[in-house]
Amino acid sequence: MSQPLLVTGAGGQLGRRVVDLLLAQGAGPLIATTRHPERLGELRARGVEVRRADFDSPASLAEAFAGAARMLLISTDALDRPGRRIAQHRSAVDAAVKAGVRHVVYTSLTNPGPGSPITIAPDHRGTEDALAESGLGATVLRNNLYADLLVASLRRALATGQLVAAAGDGRTGYVTREDCARAAAAALAADFNGKRVLDITGPAAVSHGEIARIASDLSGKPIAYVPVPREALEQGMQKAGMPAEVAALLASFDEGIARGTLDVATNAVEELTGKPAEDVRSFLARHRGALLTPIER
Repeated sequence: MSQPLLVTGAGGQLGRRVVDLLLAQGAGPLIATTRHPERLGELRARGVEVRRADFDSPASLAEAFAGAARMLLISTDALDRPGRRIAQHRSAVDAAVKAGVRHVVYTSLTNPGPGSPITIAPDHRGTEDALAESGLGATVLRNNLYADLLVASLRRALATGQLVAAAGDGRTGYVTREDCARAAAAALAADFNGKRVLDITGPAAVSHGEIARIASDLSGKPIAYVPVPREALEQGMQKAGMPAEVAALLASFDEGIARGTLDVATNAVEELTGKPAEDVRSFLARHRGALLTPIER
């Protein structure tokens, strides 16, 4: 008999795509949890058991996870106040133990150790620690930055002729959201029951200078990479109307790139799924139309 698989955050882009991939593979039975189950009626119609799970209500989680053998814990978006997200994740790990879940797949961050300047790294490090201490089997997927995020920044760069970042000469193993979903679905449906940490990345790490050249090639427009100090980037984003905490988070990713924290490229996606991860040039070429769409003023 197939083992029941559970996906948290199934209303989000990554979680929903994982469920779709699992359905296409005939995996399951499947359980999808979300804060808003009324929005996932289409999944229920396709045979998925949809349950409400509120990570701010720890007492409710064990019931939400009941019956699952393996669970994908997608890191939450609770970044509004310090400590909230790690508390949610620890509650989810505790509930998984109480519910009898045997293996948890967790979406973490590349190199979340104490040396990371990325402001959300401690949340991921703390969750990895909680899993290690839980006695559960665990697959930690350390997802690198989404290549998908490059589309918006390159649209701005095409409009101005400059790709401005505080990343120095650092390189990043950008990975597409689709490849992260494929890796997560494969890890969740696998028979692996021990503990492992996998770096989920694209096939090669690239610098901002290389990204600017790729975008120039695809658009036919010159783009110069302009490296700036982190403080200047953060201040510029705030002047443009971005909330201070969001600007600090984004700038911390650039500092992480500059320090080499995200300079990791592996073939883990191919090892998990049998298909290589997509590289940055190929991804941007597929989204060339979006890149060239003018920014509305």
